[in-house]
Amino acid sequence: MANDSGLFVPVDTAFPFDNSYARLPERFYARLPPTPVAAPRLLKLNYALARQLGLDPDVLSSPNGVAILAGNRLAQGSQPIALAYAGHQFGGFSPQLGDGRAILLGEVIDRDGVRRDIQLKGSGPTPFSRRGDGRAALGPVLREYLVSEAMFVLGIPTTRSLAAVSTGEPVWREAELPGAVLTRVASSHIRVGTFQFFAAREDVEALRLLADHAIDRHYPEARKAAQPYRAFYEQVVARQANLIAQWMLVGFIHGVMNTDNSSISGETIDYGPCAFMDAYDPSTVFSSIDTQGRYAYINQPRIAPWNLARFGETLLPLLADTSDAALAIANEVLATFQPLYAAALLAGLRRKLGLFTAEEGDSVLAEDLLKAMAANQADFTLTFRRLGDAAGDPARDAGVRDQFLDPAVFDAWAVRWRERLAREPQDGVARRAAMHATNPLYIPRNHRVEAVLAAAIERDDYAPFEELMMVLARPFEERPEFAAYAEPPTDDMSSYKTFCGT
Repeated sequence: MANDSGLFVPVDTAFPFDNSYARLPERFYARLPPTPVAAPRLLKLNYALARQLGLDPDVLSSPNGVAILAGNRLAQGSQPIALAYAGHQFGGFSPQLGDGRAILLGEVIDRDGVRRDIQLKGSGPTPFSRRGDGRAALGPVLREYLVSEAMFVLGIPTTRSLAAVSTGEPVWREAELPGAVLTRVASSHIRVGTFQFFAAREDVEALRLLADHAIDRHYPEARKAAQPYRAFYEQVVARQANLIAQWMLVGFIHGVMNTDNSSISGETIDYGPCAFMDAYDPSTVFSSIDTQGRYAYINQPRIAPWNLARFGETLLPLLADTSDAALAIANEVLATFQPLYAAALLAGLRRKLGLFTAEEGDSVLAEDLLKAMAANQADFTLTFRRLGDAAGDPARDAGVRDQFLDPAVFDAWAVRWRERLAREPQDGVARRAAMHATNPLYIPRNHRVEAVLAAAIERDDYAPFEELMMVLARPFEERPEFAAYAEPPTDDMSSYKTFCGT
């Protein structure tokens, strides 16, 4: 809370902070507290995550706890900082971006011994705000809470959401909107753009400090390698290859894959104009600002190595003593992305098709299904889910055929699929169970997300949000009472757009 002099007075709320990033030199961040809000109200608290972080949910939901989650008070041991970083945004380089509306409160060690950042998003202006208000609107806060937690349950590496708090104050975007603050949890907030910030300033000392910090925090095994910085780069590339494959396997579109939104830890970060596909179309773009389709679904596996190439450029002074040798190392490492990505994607597609073994023609079988789905406007999620039913019982082919404008296209492909399944020892029951454990039934459908956001924004009604959260918490388990949540929209969503929160 602020005292009469306007200074924040820390309060003891049992946050076990151990703030390693704040121990780096001052040029890595700006020190400042969050900006208090008028009337904080707790909208959603993630009790399970709080306990995993070693925090007491009852304390967090108390008036003192809500004040901390809103930015009105500081917990004992908090060292609030806004991180400096740069980044390529839609291909154009900005040498200084940084946390323009976020404050890192500090770090805790969770119950598994993992260091986790606790950050407020929408916590007011910082030296990096670039004339922005530093605030967040309620809709984007709830969207990030909902989608990030859905991604976590789907098993995809992601930042997570600890709490959403309304501010009692409006923000102005296209119109006046209610404001909110999100408490985000991440393995770290170190980005490709963080390295670019120091590379742009030719600050090799800072690059080395940052790389050493990231290695110690995320890739300690790299420290034992003969070339630690090469090993570091290799492992970042590997994690990103796996992450993008997982996005593709659930039809997720990030929407704004700028280098400042590319996490060194390999987590999905910064859920702005993100969305999930309904009908399968590789060219799908939802973001209103991505007018050229740079970050379309099909381009995600191309943009990721582009971002990683920019990361490699920042590491050149650390990779070798000469520029030619460093460039050769960087190119060798970057070349591993495509085979790693392709292997992860194919392994995932085999699981989605119910294949337990590997055969040479599996990639063609999968690609042919995807091409047929695209040509027939088949729903991405339901096609694979219903395929699991058909694998267990051919009499249930109708559920898959219904997804295709021309069901005969599926029939022709299914002959090849069943011939492939016949060469495996598993029975239909085991195969169906395995496929249903990897192909979700419930995803954050765009029309459902928009409906719950509208209810919250327009009517202050959070019951639809809570119900959708409850459905998405068990995405693989069919529950008849929630059957409607599995269905695609009945209206035309081809013009559906998502928007950034800034």
